[in-house]
Amino acid sequence: MKRTVATLADGREMLYFDEDDVTDREVLDTRDLPGVSTASQLRLDPLLDEWIMMAAHRQGRTFFPPKDECPLCPSTAQRRTEIPSADYTVAIFENRFPSLSTGAAPEQDGVNHSLVGFRPGFGRCEVVCFTSDHQARFADLTPGHARLVVDAWADRTRALSELDGVEQVFCFESRGREIGVTLAHPHGQIYAYPFVTPRTRRMWEVARRHRQRTGGDLHTDVIAAERAAGERVLVETAHWVAFVPAAARWPVEVHCYPLRRVRTIPELTDTERDDFALLYLDILQRFDRLYDAPLPYISAWHQGPVNDSEDLGYLHLQLFSARRGADKLKHLAGSEAAMDAFITDSLPEDVALRLREI
Repeated sequence: MKRTVATLADGREMLYFDEDDVTDREVLDTRDLPGVSTASQLRLDPLLDEWIMMAAHRQGRTFFPPKDECPLCPSTAQRRTEIPSADYTVAIFENRFPSLSTGAAPEQDGVNHSLVGFRPGFGRCEVVCFTSDHQARFADLTPGHARLVVDAWADRTRALSELDGVEQVFCFESRGREIGVTLAHPHGQIYAYPFVTPRTRRMWEVARRHRQRTGGDLHTDVIAAERAAGERVLVETAHWVAFVPAAARWPVEVHCYPLRRVRTIPELTDTERDDFALLYLDILQRFDRLYDAPLPYISAWHQGPVNDSEDLGYLHLQLFSARRGADKLKHLAGSEAAMDAFITDSLPEDVALRLREI
């Protein structure tokens, strides 16, 4: 893998990733850009003990531009984009409208509430462009190209984890207007949080109790139970297993686990990365054949936090869709949105059977 580092016109870092060592990419950005906002802030919800990111400048971010104005396509002589090069394989750059920033310095130095904690929105948000092809899907990538994306995720996880103040790195893809995506070009994002996210904290608490009660590792035991049952397993390879979880929250949901317990993407071996690329492409292609149109989805990597002194983390990918029928979406209504108590409209066993039969 070749890694090329560049600097955009407003000072943001960008990187190219290529499968060979000889490809050269354009690093000069000739645009005239305003400075990136550093006004992000964090406020602590005193009722839930959770940090809320506030970034009012994001209201002005790019929203579904026409294809000939896409900021994630390669640059041409007639139009300069976020990618200075005329072509690329995988490109990653700092978000122009970040929720978190390493230079965060909000004008307000506090909030008028004695119980609400406040601090600058320190962190980093990056955009991951999976391919220069505007019309492609991740599912269209070759195994080698998909493996390159895995290597790029590993590279960024390692680098961002070394930033002072970063506590967790989250790699993800949101696809589809129904999910809330604002750019059609195939891309994902990476967030480097200055806190451990609520979902991870909750999984830690449950895993800690499970270890104290049984002496075992919760994720390892969940994998063993799913493999033993078999009815929800979609694909199992030499190094990975993918299954619909028995207590799935979403209409379509698949979890992908490496059979060898690791905490983060960088810990995966070359063989495990190759194996994952094949399995992941398989699952994505099944998703897109479930209905007549490509399935909107969120693909979320759950990695162990930077400081996992209790060794509770187990790397896994959660892939899910809010589409509950060919022409129906599951909206988070009263029970889900207000109480975080999910109601599902289909049995995980039935979803697993449909995905297996595709």
